[in-house]
Amino acid sequence: MAHKWKADPTVDFKRRLGKSAHELGTTGGNASCPDIWELDNGDIAVIGTELSAAYRERLPEGVSVDPGESLVVIPRSTIVAAKADIPDE
Repeated sequence: MAHKWKADPTVDFKRRLGKSAHELGTTGGNASCPDIWELDNGDIAVIGTELSAAYRERLPEGVSVDPGESLVVIPRSTIVAAKADIPDE
C-alpha cells in the first residue's frame, strides 16, 4: 500500500523558490506574498490568496478541497520565476 503523505507542521523554511513578490512587482507596501518556499524536509509551502470558497463549486471532476486544506492562487509570474529552483525529481 502506498504511503499517505501528511504535512509536517514542525519543519522550518529552507529557501525561497524564485523571486520575492517585491522583486516581481506583485505586491506593495510591507506585504510579502505571494511566495513559494522549500521546507527543510523538501515539501513546498505556497503563500497566496485563499480562494477555496470561490472555487469549491467549480472544481474539476475528481478534485476536492478537503477539511484542513485551502485552495491558494498565486500569479503566474511567481511560479514561472520559481521554475529554475524546482528540481526535476
